[in-house]
Amino acid sequence: MKKFEYFTAPLLVHSTKEILDNFGQDGWELVQVVPGLNPENLVAYFKREIEDK
Repeated sequence: MKKFEYFTAPLLVHSTKEILDNFGQDGWELVQVVPGLNPENLVAYFKREIEDK
């Protein structure tokens, strides 16, 4: 069975692509984006598979 770890991060609308690219390079897969506390902020939910040791 695959195991995953999860991470949430703020996502600023003026630099969305750069932020998502950085997480993608670290192996994180974007799961969902939801509104933050104000209209200029979003919250991104990521997951990545945990390697068996």
